[in-house]
Amino acid sequence: MRKKAIIFTDLDGTLLDSDYSCRQAVAALKLIKALHVPLILCSSKTRAEIERIRKKLDNKDPFISENGGGIFFAKKSKGLKKKFSLTEESDYLVLKLGAPYADLRNEINELRKEGFDLKGFGDMTVKEVAELTGLTVSDARLAIKRDFDEPFVFSGDSAAERSLKKRIKVRGFNFTQGEFFHLMGDSDKGRAVEKVMQAFEVKEQGLITIALGDSPNDIEMLQRVDYPVVVQKKDGSYNEAITRAVKGCIKAPGIGPDGWNRAVLDLLQKIR
Repeated sequence: MRKKAIIFTDLDGTLLDSDYSCRQAVAALKLIKALHVPLILCSSKTRAEIERIRKKLDNKDPFISENGGGIFFAKKSKGLKKKFSLTEESDYLVLKLGAPYADLRNEINELRKEGFDLKGFGDMTVKEVAELTGLTVSDARLAIKRDFDEPFVFSGDSAAERSLKKRIKVRGFNFTQGEFFHLMGDSDKGRAVEKVMQAFEVKEQGLITIALGDSPNDIEMLQRVDYPVVVQKKDGSYNEAITRAVKGCIKAPGIGPDGWNRAVLDLLQKIR
């Protein structure tokens, strides 16, 4: 009898390649759908960005936005209101774990006053965000619709970076890093993954948990699951922060969605 599973995945550099395509992962995506395995997208991307990707994937499962800041469940989901304090928004029941975006913007301004040379997405025009990220202008418009997480660029040496991280912690906020630096409240992908596991009653249902990522902001997510997978970066390397921090981490045999595809197919075969 096949054991049931649930999969959590990062997007950029993991399920999506540098062209924001998942074509190399089609085989595994088809198998996931055929087996009715929940696929939980867990990204630093905004709700608007993830919604566009979900539409392309025909994904109807809950999703986690902005490094664990918010979890979006379908409004028709049953039993969740007994477990969580949720906000109703359009088609969703939302569990808000992150700090309000206005607080993050205020913190960026305060850190700048302290002498740190940083610039957040909220300080940039849509065109500037597009140029910085490589996104199209239309996609950049979605990237700046933020609720719980402020990506920023920082200029300074390693000593200045250590000082910045310390000040962020002292002031009651959190810091992580993916493609960019990120300022957050008391939230991360790991906490969000735990909440989704509660919603799916993972322990009660005996679900096998899998997660895939490629950057330091995926560490907390990977630490929460049975099968943590790190995928190769463009140069074929694996993020050393992940391999050091995540016990039993599986190294996917391929870059981005190619490695994602191979690892998922292999794991779903193993847990039959």
